[in-house]
Amino acid sequence: MSKVSSERVSPVASAGRVDMKLEVVVIPVSDVDRAKRFYGSLGWRLDADFVTGDDFRVVQFTPRGSGSSIIFGKNVTSAQPGSAQGLHLIVSDIGAAREELVGRGVEMSEVFHDIGGVFHHAGADGRVSGPDPNRRSYGSFASFSDPDGNGWLFQEVTTRLPGRIDRAATTFASASDLASALRRAAAAHGRHEQRTGQADPNWPDWYAEYMVREQGGEELPS
Repeated sequence: MSKVSSERVSPVASAGRVDMKLEVVVIPVSDVDRAKRFYGSLGWRLDADFVTGDDFRVVQFTPRGSGSSIIFGKNVTSAQPGSAQGLHLIVSDIGAAREELVGRGVEMSEVFHDIGGVFHHAGADGRVSGPDPNRRSYGSFASFSDPDGNGWLFQEVTTRLPGRIDRAATTFASASDLASALRRAAAAHGRHEQRTGQADPNWPDWYAEYMVREQGGEELPS
């Protein structure tokens, strides 16, 4: 049986704090042109290919729909080629995403879930064939590697965990993400007006505060 830590998660950053958005992941490769051909074959957007003399080159790609990019090149990292592992690409339909890359000639694993039922173990340990039996969000994976052995995984996310949607800058990868957010908002709205006994035109502000408390482990007032 899975155990959940009782340690509380820090509340969502409030207005006035500085955003920290993951922008770039550096990928160590041994052959820049080979890596460029591979990542281009995935259908990712080529953002840049800068060369400065014989000793420095930077190539940047962005996966479709991603807010973060990858960079590789010559003398951009001291990490060993192939040492980047566990790089996750979130998809709303893991079967369709896998089929697309297979169709592009990429060698991929079968869809799998982990024997522990939460995240996945390192490497290929604990893999159980097929998607999560209950098709739970976050529970199904498929893996592939680039020519240097840097390891990537698709992870299927159909419903975000509470508190993972930023109301100040929100985009939805799928209709199911949007529908889930609306259902949570409607449920919270109903409970709020039951508690107060009257309509509340400012309930969106209350709901945002509720989401902050929920992320921090506090319960909604009854």
